[in-house]
Amino acid sequence: MRYRFDNTLARSTGRLVGWLAVTCLGIVVPASALLVWTDPSSPRSLSGRLTAVWRVSAETLRLGAVTGAPLRMLLSVLLGLMALLYVSTLIGVITTGLTDRLTELRRGRSTVVETGHSVVLGWSEQVFTVVGELVAARTDQRWSAVVVLADRDKTEMEEALAAVLGPTGTTRLICRSGSTADPDALGLVSPGSAHAVLVLPGTEAAGDAETVRTLLALRAVLGEHPGAPVVACVRDERYRTAARLAAGPRGIVLESDRTAAGLIAHSALHPGLTPVLRELLDFAGDEFYLAAAPELVGRPFGDVLLDCATAAVAGLVRADGTPLLSPPPATVVAPGDRLVVVAPDEDTARWEDCRDLVEPTALAEHGAGPVGPSRFLLLGWNRRAAHLVDQLRRCARPGSVLHVVTDPAEQAPPTLPLPLPEPRREASLVDGLAVTCATADPTDPSSLRGLDPGSYDRIIVLGPDTGDDADRPDHRTLVVLLILRSLAQETGHSVPVIAELADERNRALAPLGPGSEAVVGGQLTGLLMAQVSQNGHLAAVFEELFAAGGSALRLRPAHHYVLPDRPASFATVVAAARDRSECAIGYRCHDTAAAPAGHEVRLNPAKAGRRVWSRTDEIVVVVRDGTAEGGRAEGSQVARVDAS
Repeated sequence: MRYRFDNTLARSTGRLVGWLAVTCLGIVVPASALLVWTDPSSPRSLSGRLTAVWRVSAETLRLGAVTGAPLRMLLSVLLGLMALLYVSTLIGVITTGLTDRLTELRRGRSTVVETGHSVVLGWSEQVFTVVGELVAARTDQRWSAVVVLADRDKTEMEEALAAVLGPTGTTRLICRSGSTADPDALGLVSPGSAHAVLVLPGTEAAGDAETVRTLLALRAVLGEHPGAPVVACVRDERYRTAARLAAGPRGIVLESDRTAAGLIAHSALHPGLTPVLRELLDFAGDEFYLAAAPELVGRPFGDVLLDCATAAVAGLVRADGTPLLSPPPATVVAPGDRLVVVAPDEDTARWEDCRDLVEPTALAEHGAGPVGPSRFLLLGWNRRAAHLVDQLRRCARPGSVLHVVTDPAEQAPPTLPLPLPEPRREASLVDGLAVTCATADPTDPSSLRGLDPGSYDRIIVLGPDTGDDADRPDHRTLVVLLILRSLAQETGHSVPVIAELADERNRALAPLGPGSEAVVGGQLTGLLMAQVSQNGHLAAVFEELFAAGGSALRLRPAHHYVLPDRPASFATVVAAARDRSECAIGYRCHDTAAAPAGHEVRLNPAKAGRRVWSRTDEIVVVVRDGTAEGGRAEGSQVARVDAS
């Protein structure tokens, strides 16, 4: 019976209306008759009661209550049906219009009417970092907005961002759905009135080509007139020139793979820098700003280092935009120059003389001595590995050795010799970086034990490319780290490990030993994009800071600058670093009593602040020559050693 009834309803709308009418009459007429027959005041005659039943039924169905001649009653029913049809049609039209509008809003196809907002185009692993930092950068504004446009469902994007970022205060997160390479979709996010536009790198194989298309579409929407700065990021250096041309004069194009490789190389060459970089790049504490100081024109840069009480001076940017980080102390500040400072905000630099805070009796007499070469073990290979080897080649100390071990299932390193059967052989110490290659499965404990990891100074673990296993990008890395930790416990000798992770959430899961670090390249790249989007002039500063052979961040033992185990002001540390042509901008404390996590990075401490400097403390300095450890910036060639 139910099957036949369902088939009857499915045949046509007329049948559905007919069944609805029959059902209504079958309920309304008997109920009306029951009301009339049970009413003591109802007419006594049958015709009178039938008329009363008609009146009650007609009023219930809104068909009129006219009585009398049949023609009058028929006309009353007709007018009631027309009124019912009109009202029903009107309600249907209004309901359909509201439903379509709500559906359009849910799909994210309405135009954003905002000014001074930040626009994020695309969806990748950097989106949570970038959006979170943009929210943090605008906490001082009463009303602000971050708009995300991606070819994804609007509701899914909003739920994902809310789950990761949580409450965003007065900053509103607005998501729109559409192709970032479609000019009509770009018009939905109003890029012309935005404060900054950020184009995230794609996750697919053709992601860089899509980034170029997005920049071309932005150029079509914005035109040639100056507007909001555009910060884009590509993975492959081959697309960087095309992206720069597509972005035009307002665009700043970063390269994520080279940046991530540089961060890994810096962490391998100088352990401890990863938390410093993370602290310097996020908006939670102190970061880089450019400060104009016309009153300091004509002063030597060495004097300027002690002329600011509320910011740490790290260099200057010439009037033509050329950055000079940690220039020689005799460098004179020229008209139009701006100082590169580490400060809580861009307008917090207060210029006053701090020379009287320097304690000459606390200065250490000698700095660091010569450091020998290092041995590196590289486990794994991906598209960033070639950049990593190049960075190590440029910055490693003379005579250093790099042994590259790739999984047999991985593609052989294209820039290195073919995989060789013998995994170990002492490379001749040449002026440069000696590189050997071998194949082994790093997830096999016996294979990893045969590499003798304890004989190396640093171990670098690279993860597979995200596209190889997008859902579980760090699984193999975590397994390798577990095996390395187990081998270290067997031998009683722990080697610092630099592990590349794709997901920040896996940092807490990584079994890292003392001195080891996890580098989430995507996160640091996202932090860099957010910083540059808020101040485009910092792009040249960061490029100089991360370039091989340029200026660089370093961690130096505190006792190279001030006498250990005695109190001294940070101004004394700044003066000692200045005497070595360095700029001290902070310190890292390893005192477990002072920091629950066992270390604490403090940037831009008060120059008047005094503390007892232990032998485990380290000073964060900016040095002029990135190869100051003894490597050569240019002309150094990779020595390819045949291990067969």
